[in-house]
Amino acid sequence: CSLHSQLAPVCAGLGRERAVAYVQLPGGALPLDLSDTVRTLRKEGYLRTTVAVGACFGGESAAVSVASALLACAQAGMEAVLCSIGPGVVGTGSRYGHGGVAAAEAANAANVLGGSPLLAARASEADHRERHRGLSHHTGAVLQLVRDQFTVAWPAGLEVPPELGPVEVVDASGWREACAGLPLSHMGRGPDEDPSFFAAAYAAGALARTRAS
Repeated sequence: CSLHSQLAPVCAGLGRERAVAYVQLPGGALPLDLSDTVRTLRKEGYLRTTVAVGACFGGESAAVSVASALLACAQAGMEAVLCSIGPGVVGTGSRYGHGGVAAAEAANAANVLGGSPLLAARASEADHRERHRGLSHHTGAVLQLVRDQFTVAWPAGLEVPPELGPVEVVDASGWREACAGLPLSHMGRGPDEDPSFFAAAYAAGALARTRAS
């Protein structure tokens, strides 16, 4: 589960060898085919298919709920399912009033259906907004709303925020090389301006690669 701007580094961590589906959740932009990042990842072989959930549209297929999307992906032989909201995020500045909480719904559904949800933490060293600096309040809200077991990946060498709780530390040292040529942008910042954001997302993909069946 991730934000849209985390898609490219997560996919770089997963690599091209796995059968990976992208499931777009409501909470950001609704047209899936609006995303240049998704088009690039699909063209480059990181994604095998795309699914639009609920009010979202423009995917290669559509699902009424995230649960039905996850089941359809499993039945189609996908080894990993990457869930994210569309470009941008609906938000009010409050802890739970933002589209990122859709990741919690996806994680809860995955747990109920027998999956192993893994969260890509949103981290930043450069965001000028206090609620997004360090560990974003978006991630904190999702962690509180997931009811059962889940895993948070974290890049080795980066101090773990105390509020994050237990994490699985991942060697993400090769994230820059793995992401070369992929669209990397978060709030107008690239990998040189906010490296922890991209390293954390890559760590989640790398961990998912080791767990994919």
